[in-house]
Amino acid sequence: MRALRIALLAAIVGFCAFTAGAQAQTDTTIRIATTPIDLGAEALYANDLGFFKKAGLDVQVSLLASGSTVAAAVAGGSIDIGQSNIVALATAHVAGLPFVIVAPAGYYTSAEPTTELVTAANSPVTGAKDLDGKIIAVTALKDLNWVSIQSWLSRNGADLASIKYVEIQQPAACNVVTQGRAAAAIVSEPYLSFALRDGGCRVLAATHDAIAKQFLVGAWFSTTDWAQSHPDAIRRFRAVMLETARWAATHHAESERILERYTHLEAPPGMKRVPFAEHADAAQIQPVLDAAAKFGVFAPFPAAELLLP
Repeated sequence: MRALRIALLAAIVGFCAFTAGAQAQTDTTIRIATTPIDLGAEALYANDLGFFKKAGLDVQVSLLASGSTVAAAVAGGSIDIGQSNIVALATAHVAGLPFVIVAPAGYYTSAEPTTELVTAANSPVTGAKDLDGKIIAVTALKDLNWVSIQSWLSRNGADLASIKYVEIQQPAACNVVTQGRAAAAIVSEPYLSFALRDGGCRVLAATHDAIAKQFLVGAWFSTTDWAQSHPDAIRRFRAVMLETARWAATHHAESERILERYTHLEAPPGMKRVPFAEHADAAQIQPVLDAAAKFGVFAPFPAAELLLP
């Protein structure tokens, strides 16, 4: 765990930032970091729509490469509030970093899965046992996607000990499968839509369902000290995230255009969108923690430890 803590702190790297608001002399300034993907896009929407300014917040939003980089920036004090996935936050918490969830971000629902396990369109693989002795491509070991795959394989009788994993970035995941270098790969939107439309892949399973039919995937977080010393800023930030979540649920076309500017990718037609939660509920977090603990990512602990009192 000490090595993880060192790695997180060492991961603070240079990044490209943009600044919103022109009322720094009167408004509360918050430095926010997220990743330019659908899951972390609430701050991008709120910034473009003027929600932060309306709430009296002078926000500086930084776009970072990964959730671990966001965590490192928050831990190092260069960022006040960041967005990351629940497994990453829980891993940091167990490692001793004083992170606390201040607002929910995206959640998973089996009704509209935005992350799925794919295989080649012409692959003979049709179920979990067909992956025995095979290679599966993931973005990172022991992250949320890896936990969901392990949960699905275990539930469906696969031989976990015989299966190997290779780390591949999302844009290349489908190619790795169609080239025969992996039997399956986990892919999220927007890359999932591209893989199914143009890449020669097909859906094998919605592996997140093996964790729960609905759960919180990501959250906005800060350090305990910063959150407790800035209660008014946290209150207003939460209100903006709630307003943004409700706006995003009914404005897919508009939010898609904002997202395209930051991802530099044209969203494919019919792309499924990440829904945003309106409450950070321990009951929606605990299934993720329990699944991660089952497969040795960290020791079990109650989700309430991650929530701001």
